[in-house]
Amino acid sequence: MKVRIQKAQCVGNARCQAVAPDLYPLDDEGYIDTDGFAPSAAQQKHALNGAKACPERIIFVVENESGEERQLWPPIRA
Repeated sequence: MKVRIQKAQCVGNARCQAVAPDLYPLDDEGYIDTDGFAPSAAQQKHALNGAKACPERIIFVVENESGEERQLWPPIRA
């Protein structure tokens, strides 16, 4: 699993950080301070919950299965 963040689109709600403070650091102004990360197996649930807490949906959770990347969050609309 990987988490990718569109950092430039963060508006500073900090809901991701409230849910998973160890995974979603904030800068001095209250905006997300990472472009992404690869959570450990133990962190994956918290990473996904933090992504789901973002009202702007700028946090993307993807996994790689058999060499193909699949987006887990946010849901892809048809």
